[in-house]
Amino acid sequence: MNATIDKMHAVLAAQRAAFAQHPWPSAAERKGKLKALKRAIRAWQGRVIEAVNADFGNRSTTETRLLELLGPTLAASHAMHKLKRWMRPHRRTTELLFVTNSAWVEYQPKGVVGIIVPWNMPGYLSLGPLVAALAAGNRAMIKMSELSPRTTEVLAQMLATIYPEDEVAVFGGEVEEARAFSALPFDHLIFTGSPEVGRHVMRAAAEHLVPVTLELGGKSPAIIGPEADLADAARRIAHGKAFSAGQVCVAPDYALVPRAKAAEFADAVAAEFGRMYPAVQGNPDYTSIISAHHAERIRKLVADAEAKGAETRVVGEHGPGRQLPLVIVLGVHDEMDLAREEIFGPVLALVAYDTLEEAITYVTERPRPLALYTFGLDQPALEQVRRRTHSGGMAMNDWGWHAFQHDLPFGGIGNSGMGSYHGEEGFRALSHPRAVFRRHRFFPTQLLYPPYGSWLQRITLKLFLGEIRDGGGSAR
Repeated sequence: MNATIDKMHAVLAAQRAAFAQHPWPSAAERKGKLKALKRAIRAWQGRVIEAVNADFGNRSTTETRLLELLGPTLAASHAMHKLKRWMRPHRRTTELLFVTNSAWVEYQPKGVVGIIVPWNMPGYLSLGPLVAALAAGNRAMIKMSELSPRTTEVLAQMLATIYPEDEVAVFGGEVEEARAFSALPFDHLIFTGSPEVGRHVMRAAAEHLVPVTLELGGKSPAIIGPEADLADAARRIAHGKAFSAGQVCVAPDYALVPRAKAAEFADAVAAEFGRMYPAVQGNPDYTSIISAHHAERIRKLVADAEAKGAETRVVGEHGPGRQLPLVIVLGVHDEMDLAREEIFGPVLALVAYDTLEEAITYVTERPRPLALYTFGLDQPALEQVRRRTHSGGMAMNDWGWHAFQHDLPFGGIGNSGMGSYHGEEGFRALSHPRAVFRRHRFFPTQLLYPPYGSWLQRITLKLFLGEIRDGGGSAR
């Protein structure tokens, strides 16, 4: 017996029953739920900050407010502003054959949405999808990571003050509970995590034909143009690698740099990181790696690169804890583990290139990333990158902020995921686009019924299809 799993099944049944009683909340009701969420985030932010900090060992208060609290607040505000337009039925044209009749698409709530949340952004990646689910008129069950137990407890308490359990429920638990959650017969499932786990989630969801949205991260490249302002590009990429210690799904994983400027760019990144974080150990603004296991994984990636010939530059002091300094790695090649695995930490791999064609080929020959960044490319070069590469999203002259624009969709492609759950695309993903056709009272569709061969049927088919012809092209 597993009490948590038993409760998951009971809550799903309760949410289904509640949804059946009220399957189409009004715009005013949905806005009210989002407004309540915004108020709760504001009121509970101190406790959320403390919980996230405790789970990480040290998490910058400002980063927690930006990621976990401001992000979902902006998402809720955007949804409230746009909701009536999103909910409005879309009129469509009928075929000429059915002219004078009516056709439209109405966006129907799906029911109960499951949300599986990773440890790296426990607030944003639980409350952000929740905003989309509530805006679309659904109920939601949220499975938090085993690595964020304190945040799980606080968010569960917070959400319980504004939603009954048959509307929104939060669950913790370990791997066993996560597997059971992913196998529940939801009406839609949103998963954020690694591609490896995403495959297991998708297999489990397939048992009940549950549609899924997967956000799977990946190795997001930054292409530094030959004419780029190296200091400016370095400042932004250093921030991307240092923000939450690189434990962000859209963090720049590696940088493609003109070969002649690789060393200069490494120096610039080191200088910019040093300005932002004069000290690493004990710095309250510098986030710790989530666990000793993950910290050791990052150290092994660096050690493997060094053993295979890489040059490394450590920016900041080593210490006994989980606040790891930035490591810049030059001379990266495909045999190194960090060239193949998502780094997800404060390590920046530099890959040298000689021509833009070489840089584009490097990106396109690898799995499609969640994000792609460009710095200092002229318009023709940008067009080359935009048209020939694929990524979930893209930002020019900066990193990551496209994910903060809630009128843009957010999601991956290929190995980095499928589907989107921000803004209007999120509303559409969590709604069923029901096609509706209304026959005009006197419209004679019965003229297309059997017995076949009437003059009207013959004229209609000839008009749209022409004569039936045999293999030699002769009419018959």
